[in-house]
Amino acid sequence: MSSNVVPLETFLDLPDHARLLGLDLGTKTIGLALSDVERQIATPLETIRRVKFGLDAAALIKIAQNHAVAGLIIGLPLNMDGSEGPRVQSTRAFVRNLAPLTPLPVAYWDERMSTMAVTRTLLFADASRAKRAEVVDKMAAAYILQGALDRLMRMEPGDPEHDDAAPDGADAAR
Repeated sequence: MSSNVVPLETFLDLPDHARLLGLDLGTKTIGLALSDVERQIATPLETIRRVKFGLDAAALIKIAQNHAVAGLIIGLPLNMDGSEGPRVQSTRAFVRNLAPLTPLPVAYWDERMSTMAVTRTLLFADASRAKRAEVVDKMAAAYILQGALDRLMRMEPGDPEHDDAAPDGADAAR
């Protein structure tokens, strides 16, 4: 297990005014979202077209450096019943391979229904199929990151309740 995969509450100790980067890992793309410096609002940033791991990781690390990112929130695609399937294994493998390349702490966040919620919002906004395809990944990343940011805002260091940051411990390395 990588030493930079940490429980979400570890992010409470990050330096002030350091941003977080949210990731929605897909098979063809990686959606990215960036927090503000106060770590209260997640904003869709961009979508990386996946090529191969080395190039994907280099692009991700460069974006993190350019935006002074202090930590990564990675969506963990649990099954609806909370079990782990092939997509979770793929996500964990990506993080295992990324960890040696960056000192940034990584926390998982349960992403169940994030793409569905974003797609529903885009449908409600009457976005065209092409527009939805263009923005859904980075918006899903923002949805994931916002969930983690909201939870962090409710946490206090030393608070015994911070173990329930996400259902089924998806925010911690298990």
